[in-house]
Amino acid sequence: MKLSQKEAVFASEVVTRFELYNSLFLTLPFYRVKHTGTLLPFFTSHCEESVRQNIAPADIIESFFAQYEQYVQASDRFDLLFRFIQYIERQVVLFDAIEDAAFSKTHTQEETGSIVSLLQQAAFKPALKAKLRQKLQEFSLRLVLTAHPTQFYPGRVLAIITDLTQAIKANNINDIHLLLQQLGKTPFFNKQKPTPVNEAASLAWFLENVFYYVVSDLQQQVEGEFESPIFNAHQLIELGFWPGGDRDGNPNVNSQTTKEVSDLLREILFRCYYRDFRLLKRRITFRGVEENMNRLQDLFYQNSFVKAEEPRDQQTEIIDNLEAVKDVLLRVHDGLFVDKIDDLIRKVRLFGCYFASLDIRQDSRVLRTAHQQGRAYANADLPDNYDTLSEEEKLKLIKFDEADIPSEGYDDLTTDTYTTIRLMKRMQTAGGENASHRFIISNCQQASDILQLITLFLWSGWKKDALTIDFVPLFETVQDLKAAGTVMERLYSHPFYKEHLKSRGNKQVIMLGFSDSTKDGGYLMANWSIYQAKVELTSLARRYGIELAFFDGRGGPPARGGGKTHRFYATMGREIANDHIQLTIQGQTISSQYGSFDSAHFNISQLVNAGVLSSFDDNNDKNTLTDQQKGLLASMASTSHKAFVSLREDPLFLKYLEQHSPLKLLSQINISSRPVKRNSGGELKLEDLRAISFVTAWTQLKQNIPGFYGVGSALKKAKEDGVWSEVKSLYEISGQFRTMMDNCIMSMSKADFRITAYLESDAVFGSFWRRLKDEFDLTRQLMLELTGTTVLLEQYPIERKSIGLRERIILPLVIIQHFALQQLESNKNDEETVRVLNKLIIRTVYGIVNAGRNVA
Repeated sequence: MKLSQKEAVFASEVVTRFELYNSLFLTLPFYRVKHTGTLLPFFTSHCEESVRQNIAPADIIESFFAQYEQYVQASDRFDLLFRFIQYIERQVVLFDAIEDAAFSKTHTQEETGSIVSLLQQAAFKPALKAKLRQKLQEFSLRLVLTAHPTQFYPGRVLAIITDLTQAIKANNINDIHLLLQQLGKTPFFNKQKPTPVNEAASLAWFLENVFYYVVSDLQQQVEGEFESPIFNAHQLIELGFWPGGDRDGNPNVNSQTTKEVSDLLREILFRCYYRDFRLLKRRITFRGVEENMNRLQDLFYQNSFVKAEEPRDQQTEIIDNLEAVKDVLLRVHDGLFVDKIDDLIRKVRLFGCYFASLDIRQDSRVLRTAHQQGRAYANADLPDNYDTLSEEEKLKLIKFDEADIPSEGYDDLTTDTYTTIRLMKRMQTAGGENASHRFIISNCQQASDILQLITLFLWSGWKKDALTIDFVPLFETVQDLKAAGTVMERLYSHPFYKEHLKSRGNKQVIMLGFSDSTKDGGYLMANWSIYQAKVELTSLARRYGIELAFFDGRGGPPARGGGKTHRFYATMGREIANDHIQLTIQGQTISSQYGSFDSAHFNISQLVNAGVLSSFDDNNDKNTLTDQQKGLLASMASTSHKAFVSLREDPLFLKYLEQHSPLKLLSQINISSRPVKRNSGGELKLEDLRAISFVTAWTQLKQNIPGFYGVGSALKKAKEDGVWSEVKSLYEISGQFRTMMDNCIMSMSKADFRITAYLESDAVFGSFWRRLKDEFDLTRQLMLELTGTTVLLEQYPIERKSIGLRERIILPLVIIQHFALQQLESNKNDEETVRVLNKLIIRTVYGIVNAGRNVA
């Protein structure tokens, strides 16, 4: 079959290069095992052939070692398996670097739509250009980096990937060889869990090395297409940051952590400025600018290398000095190097003295306790039974009196809450309002959750007329999403909150989480619940004259809201507010979509383009669902929800995950400061299990249940009800529904039930495994019929090939992991063997997770 042009490029730039450099890589001597690189291809082939025959992982490992007399001792076998893991981890890195190097050739802006290509079209169409200008003046994109552990590379490995990518681009074999040797000797994991500050430093690598350049470049490209400024009141792309500020369920985050991360972001930013300024100083060597240049030198150096006790916002002073230098260059020196001054001015306008806004997040239950404990000091004049009153009674009684109560003397979480609220004021003084201006309330169930939090600020020295904070409710479970409209209407109609919103420009941000709603209700119901909530909340906001921005907790694999994110935003329809796109990016989403200048530029440009295009009349009409289409989706979501809940309530559900996935061992993986579950000291309960751990466990099983289960049942019922043609029509017409289905297909393409096929005859879990497999087969069959294809992801051949290659690379890791899980039961009384098996399982998780970057 003849390859398309894109497939041919992928084959030559990625597949062939990987085969070439991998052969080079496999010849490198690796620690104590001389023949590891020689044996690994044979082991991979053995795994592939055995999986095709549905042989159990333990038997696959045993039959492999039976071929080699030197591997009789268990210690020698374990040693070789660990060496295989080391090689495969690094093969994944090599593949990442090769794909990154080929990115500009395998992705073209014109083909998928970008703001850059749209601007180029508008240059010759005055009407389109005017329309585009108006939209850009209203639109903003906010990307919020989070430390959720869905991918792991330490900073030292990220740096190697960057250098390796450049060497591959230049086809520099000598550098590639040296970097592969460096990669072989560089550890991939931490011996201890990272602290939240460690996580912040790791993510800040992307701020410093990617976003600092890309955000500025895109802003300049857009500005350059218009004759006069279009971003006077706002900036096109904003950056947010969660490590150090997100304390929801993470006991390792406290006010000291938040302060350290805030200071770290400032320090890293000023080092970026100082680096640029040193280059600038080498060019601007003229008379008339000495005083301003000396002041800038001092400002950048002091903030980069001297830690101030009480830092202050110096953005205006920096810009004033740069503008003064620019003025001299224009008047006296023929405008030489003015473009370099403009570049630095633009960056200082974009990043200020803070780099990325540090969001604060805490659970509503913690905040209710803080309100309860602070009332006695604040003379709140509330009845003793206040906490048991109805919501209506609470709303009547809440007062907004200013006070200055102690920040200490409570339980640890309450003390942290009051200390952090005061710290937010310090951060605004140090970096400007945008340094930290959002408090996100997780598990927000009532309007009083927001209003009580406001009183905590007023009891902590903040003033009503200077409350420069946006209060952001987070609705995540299916039930909370249904109640969101009631909560927000109570807020919009509350006198004090109305005044507060007015002081904030009548702008409200609402966060909608995807992960927990998937765990709660399954893939289709999660998507539908969020869509419904957005329609209702948009209608409500428009009725009250509120400018609404949805902040989407999406990221990682499709089961956690990832996938083709830009297509969601491009197909919202007129019923959903889309003037501002805000979303979390995390784990492999960061490394795969924003890990290099090329990929970040491309993906940010796509998101901006999606937001702009979605507002155009023809797109709005096409993507707005009719009542009949909504009814069809609601019916399918309900069927899917019932199927998923039925599975989740099966008594074997959690036992299956605990016994056949690495779930219980995820807490030992040193990639996150956050516990695997919220109730870290108690027994494992599904409601306490974090969505990331939940999805990761199914990913390791190669079953990806949260990404598809129930969808097949929904499609089958639609057929039985005689509405299959309507479903097919919906897939062809609705961009939202098509994206939901395509992301589901992407999730399924990563599943491989052959690896666990041995469980079909298991006395305990046999029927449960067959239940999972039957739903997968049903969903796969109906998805192929729905999309008119013969294989999953047929419409996206590059992604299909990329996933296929990645899955082949890590297949031995999956087999080793499941072999070790099988061996645990029979060796449970051998403490040393259990220790080694657990270590094998933990080590395989890294490579399997890292290889999944293309599902982001």
